[in-house]
Amino acid sequence: MERMIGTVSRGVRAPIIRTGDDIVEIVVNSVLDATKEENIDLNDKDVIAVTEAVVARAQGNYVTIDHIASDIHNKFGEDTLGVIFPILSRNRFSICLKGIARGVKKIVLMLSYPSDEVGNHLVDIDLLDEKGINPWTDVLTEAMYRKLFGYRKHTFTGVDYIEYYKELISNEGCDVEIILANDSRAILKYTKNVLCCDIHTRERTKRLLKTAGANKVLGLDDIMTSPLDGSGYNENFGLLGSNKATENTVKLFPRDCQPVVDKIKKIMFEKTGKNIEAMIYGDGAFKDPVGKIWELADPVVAPAYTDGLEGQPNEVKLKYLADNNFSDLKGEELKKAISDFIKNKDNDLMGNMLSQGTTPRRLTDLIGSLCDLTSGSGDKGTPIVLVQGYFDNYTK
Repeated sequence: MERMIGTVSRGVRAPIIRTGDDIVEIVVNSVLDATKEENIDLNDKDVIAVTEAVVARAQGNYVTIDHIASDIHNKFGEDTLGVIFPILSRNRFSICLKGIARGVKKIVLMLSYPSDEVGNHLVDIDLLDEKGINPWTDVLTEAMYRKLFGYRKHTFTGVDYIEYYKELISNEGCDVEIILANDSRAILKYTKNVLCCDIHTRERTKRLLKTAGANKVLGLDDIMTSPLDGSGYNENFGLLGSNKATENTVKLFPRDCQPVVDKIKKIMFEKTGKNIEAMIYGDGAFKDPVGKIWELADPVVAPAYTDGLEGQPNEVKLKYLADNNFSDLKGEELKKAISDFIKNKDNDLMGNMLSQGTTPRRLTDLIGSLCDLTSGSGDKGTPIVLVQGYFDNYTK
């Protein structure tokens, strides 16, 4: 009898992971214990995915507010600092902002509007139209914003982020001025020293500022790139991808990830004889249709993965074949025709109409999204995800 189940994604429970734990051993043992308990057979091209959070925790990759403050002060001195385009997040940015504020005497905080980079809205875009505001050209002071839109709270968190960030900065003994703009160069009217806090647009932002005459331009990816007084660090991403750990610390994005996934694959092969892929994943890059939030606050979806996860899907659209190439067939005859077509499809379907409607993303981004949704971000206790059948098609 043919197999009726396609892709299966399972969250795998693991012990609470602490600094110094052997993350590879924990992942391997957790997966093997789970497959034994549930009578799951492992196969070649199964995928074991581990959330970046537990990898960083095992590494002890943490920094404190004081570490951030010292690095900011070392790199910018005491001049007024423009802090531009941060995302609106208590988890992702609040502790970083405390550290930034502790390191300087004055901050001009420039927020993008109507939303931040990942879709957290300060104001509904329809209200901009109603008030005659052009977000591409108009620069708003805090007073102008309040006069136009009043005090508005985030749909899900109930936080007024302008008030929240202003208070965080002031509580560190730092003067603060808030403006709203979408052209990064608007900050140069206030200061020539700028910290760019955007994630996926950061290189363009830095380039525009430098070309426009900024004095010193750094990004969050340039802060905490090396250890400071025994702190954690990330040489590639700095503070990008960090999460609040305590009221005084953040957990950074993990570093040295490739040896972790390579070792997981190696040990799984030794123990099972199966060629199993492995990856570390962060945010999965999906959009909430109500809150309009892109779940993509990490600098990349997958900081490391084994070779078998390189590339993007090479798939044909079944309904296109059924409605076009084989519209005159039905039943077993249609099934056989489509199966034969898939078995003999080209190795590269990019640009071919037969692939239209298939998801044009990298495999690691697609699988990372699946894993992020499977593991969740709350109390499920499943930081490991076992994905099976992802590389199967209709003929398998």
